[in-house]
Amino acid sequence: MAKTVANADVDVDSASSLAQRVTAELFGTFLLVGGVIGTALFSSPNTGWLGVALAVGLTVIGGAYAVGHISGGHFNPAVTLGAAASGRFAWRDVPYYVLAQIIGGALATTVLFIIASNGPSGFITSAVEGGFASNGFGEHSPGGFNLLAVIVTEVVLTAVFLYVILGVTDRRAPSGFAPLAIGLTLTLLHLVAIPVSNASFNPARSIATAIYGGPDALIQLWVFIVAPIVGALIAGFTYSALFDSKRSN
Repeated sequence: MAKTVANADVDVDSASSLAQRVTAELFGTFLLVGGVIGTALFSSPNTGWLGVALAVGLTVIGGAYAVGHISGGHFNPAVTLGAAASGRFAWRDVPYYVLAQIIGGALATTVLFIIASNGPSGFITSAVEGGFASNGFGEHSPGGFNLLAVIVTEVVLTAVFLYVILGVTDRRAPSGFAPLAIGLTLTLLHLVAIPVSNASFNPARSIATAIYGGPDALIQLWVFIVAPIVGALIAGFTYSALFDSKRSN
């Protein structure tokens, strides 16, 4: 039986083939990265950080309702790994999902790079010199936060994000509201983290922007691969012990 949208962000539709699920993940990650990075590049001078935070929340909500019932709506390697660690996703499918997410994110920033390259004079140069909305620490942090601050932010907030995902997709949670709760939580977490790290929580997003962000973005990329994964695994491995009522019986 296919999973309902209430479980769309962790569980998968058993009636869909692996190819369909992987394609859904590619599309959803393309939508997520394209939405948030497009807003950061083109709209943030007018909307500020609030506009970027809202963009990521809206794209997660839209993507989850559009294809979450097919693939589970992860759109993020950290979410996939956290779901597997919690026992809600098959480890054997993790490499396929992660590869699709990385490709989807890279395709999104490639499209944005083409658009920016055909923008006003000097726009693409400014975007690349500014890191192409990449994540960073030290002088590449929007607020000048150091490496330790960025690592703590990315680990802790990614773990919080996974706890929320696992909670709202729990069999005991109200049905049908998971995408809304997850999207709004991600908006909130971005409002906290944008000044610190430019808010990753998602290795696919960080890889996608570092491709066009220049050598400094690539040098610092490891932080935004490792830290979100660590946070997600912490949440995935501890969720049942902390919150699953079956553990207390």
